Amino acid sequence: MAVYFHEEDLPEGVLAPGPVAVDTETMGLITPRDRLCLVQISDGRGDEHLVRFAVGSAYDAPNLKAVLADPARVKLYHFARFDLAAIQHYLGVMAAPVFCTKIASKMTRTYTDRHGLKDLVRELLGEEISKQQQSSDWGAPVINDAQREYAASDVRYLHRMVEIFKLRLAREGRTGMAQACFDFLPTRATLDLSGWADKDIFTHD
Repeated sequence: MAVYFHEEDLPEGVLAPGPVAVDTETMGLITPRDRLCLVQISDGRGDEHLVRFAVGSAYDAPNLKAVLADPARVKLYHFARFDLAAIQHYLGVMAAPVFCTKIASKMTRTYTDRHGLKDLVRELLGEEISKQQQSSDWGAPVINDAQREYAASDVRYLHRMVEIFKLRLAREGRTGMAQACFDFLPTRATLDLSGWADKDIFTHD
């Protein structure tokens, strides 16, 4: 198992076919303002790939974009809504179809309000991850080893958790409803980018 660090694009052919786990690190939570600094991606076979984008990047990344835009590859996220918007805004592709473990958690772990990645990894897989680097400077000239390990851990566990959530969704009779939510996420991300991030357009008000 290894963590590979790349500048500006993913090398061609480093991922096996099938679903890929994806995450992003940005300078903050306001997508148009806070630039995309890092994209993490894993095929679930033990390695994680980190693609770093420098200040002033053109975000060309043809190999990475080809993987993210591939309609035959399901992309696995934890809180896909944010990552989809960041990828769309900076890389210009909609990285779908989607499975989101945060949504799956909220639809199956209704006995708790703790749906963070750290909580899921602990309960479902019996492992511990550190979130110490969550608010670190991802735009720094050098991404240190602690940051790299944190970023890699964000995609390391998603494949295994997705399989557990598929079973739980089926058990609770919510597979179809969850899939409808996943299918809507690209539209939700587009709404966020278009000015409706803080508005629930489905309410009466």
